[in-house]
Amino acid sequence: MNYTTFKAPKIRAIVSHTQALVSLYPVCHVTPQKTQKQTIRAVAATAGVDFLLIVEMEITIPNEVAVMTLPGVAFFPQALLPLHIFEPRYRQMLQDALDTHRLFAVAGLDVKRLANNFEPAYRIATVGVVRACQGKEDGTSHLLLQGLARVEFTEIVGEEPYRRMKIRALTSEPGATEADNARMRTQLSRLLTTRLRLRGESADGLTRFLRGIDDPEVFVDLAAYNLCADARLKQRLLETLNVHERLELFSDWARREVNALRLQKKLQGELSDENVQNN
Repeated sequence: MNYTTFKAPKIRAIVSHTQALVSLYPVCHVTPQKTQKQTIRAVAATAGVDFLLIVEMEITIPNEVAVMTLPGVAFFPQALLPLHIFEPRYRQMLQDALDTHRLFAVAGLDVKRLANNFEPAYRIATVGVVRACQGKEDGTSHLLLQGLARVEFTEIVGEEPYRRMKIRALTSEPGATEADNARMRTQLSRLLTTRLRLRGESADGLTRFLRGIDDPEVFVDLAAYNLCADARLKQRLLETLNVHERLELFSDWARREVNALRLQKKLQGELSDENVQNN
């Protein structure tokens, strides 16, 4: 099997305080013989607070990977995706991944091509690494997959016992100066904070985690993955390699959300949803 080496972006994850760091370590062994550089550090606050794990390394990924196709899912680099593996084909896929490089791709289902194709996948998807996996007595498994890199599918290699496709790793381009993207990241963060306040929600662990991410690309990817319910928009963001354009696109969504929430508050006379009938 051929391999392609590329430098992955910093991998960040919120990890339960009770989860041992060693259980996350396999991420540094994607292909042990070919890993060029690996650095790992964990940042923890007081006891009981989640870890922020940061990994920076060059990873070698195969030019061919197994692919899981899921409806309504757009999986991003850096994101954490919990999965329940129960289909026989995916049980085999998982076992093969755990026995080798721990990698497989998750792609969204392109419903526009469903009529004439078997589980048609979007052309752009994300390869992830199995961070943790718990097998059950009935043969099913629960796992946590973390995104590593955007990839483009170039060819279907086979469908049995599970789908395998040739891939090409994709690299984002800034699209603007570092200062411009940093400014847009700040503006987007403020829009998301305003949206949170208008929804009557308080800051949680995810919100605080996002605020601590300075990298504009990582920020927009994780914010979109975790906060946006529009699967088509998320797929479009996944396919947008220009980081500045990605920031603009998601900022437009956040701005529409804020405007809609403000209008709703105005129409409701600032009453809560449960009391709106009294307005």
